[in-house]
Amino acid sequence: MPTLLGKTLLIANPAAQNGRGAVAAERAADLLRAALGDDALAVEFTKRPHHAVDLTAAASDYRTVLALGGDGVIHEVANGLMRLAAEARPQFGIVPVGSGNDYARTLGMSTDVDKAVAQLLTAEAHPADVGTVNGHYFVETLSFGLDAAIALDTVERRKRTGRTGTILYAEAGVDQLLHHLFARPYRASFDGGAPVAGESIMFAVQVGPTYGGGFRICPDARIDDGLLDICIAHPPVTIFRAAVIFLAAKFGCHTGFKQIELLRIRKLHVEFDEAPPAQMDGEPIESRSFDVAVEPAALRVLMPQ
Repeated sequence: MPTLLGKTLLIANPAAQNGRGAVAAERAADLLRAALGDDALAVEFTKRPHHAVDLTAAASDYRTVLALGGDGVIHEVANGLMRLAAEARPQFGIVPVGSGNDYARTLGMSTDVDKAVAQLLTAEAHPADVGTVNGHYFVETLSFGLDAAIALDTVERRKRTGRTGTILYAEAGVDQLLHHLFARPYRASFDGGAPVAGESIMFAVQVGPTYGGGFRICPDARIDDGLLDICIAHPPVTIFRAAVIFLAAKFGCHTGFKQIELLRIRKLHVEFDEAPPAQMDGEPIESRSFDVAVEPAALRVLMPQ
């Protein structure tokens, strides 16, 4: 079957999975060159934070840009693509070599390099929504409060220990539940409506259904419906009940708890009394006030047939 990749730029994070990204990139490049030809593939390794953004923003001459690494490099490549005019924006694919791999789950991509490349070679491009927050873009998840603190703590634990996997997220979750179970007052306007005051333990805004390495926080979220899914956990909640909800979210079974509020929106303005822990696709974002919206069908994303 002929491939639709065309002239391709592979942007790889060599530090992904504690240095295994470089080996994975060489393997992926060999497979892609064998299928596309030497002249059809260029490979760039990221050398600093935000390097992938700059590389992608200069890639309008390519038909396809592939991100190899974890959710961080995927996030950066998506932000680089969004710097380009829509008509000059290459199609977007991923070779997941990360620890959380949430966007890979959403797209149905294998975490085995050989299988992922095979999927890309026969993939079709599908329209995918992108979220925006304070001038940044996210492809899967944005969150404030406890869940963001867990995600950021997981990243630090990964850097410190070299360990990977969902168990790391669970460990960070237990620690945050025991020591940082705070209710954070907020005022929010959904889709331009009147401001609503509330308190949240966690406040997640999703393009896709999962975060934290497969926790199905918004199990019905879709990347092609032009909407953002929101999950808010409200107080009061004991440590035990919070732990039960947290564990249930792994399988998307938390939605029936009375503390959980689910919404679908196109835009959101939310302000907190103090700057909360906040993350977008696992990357920190600092502010007290957030303007959030969805850009429907902003990317053409390669997905397995």
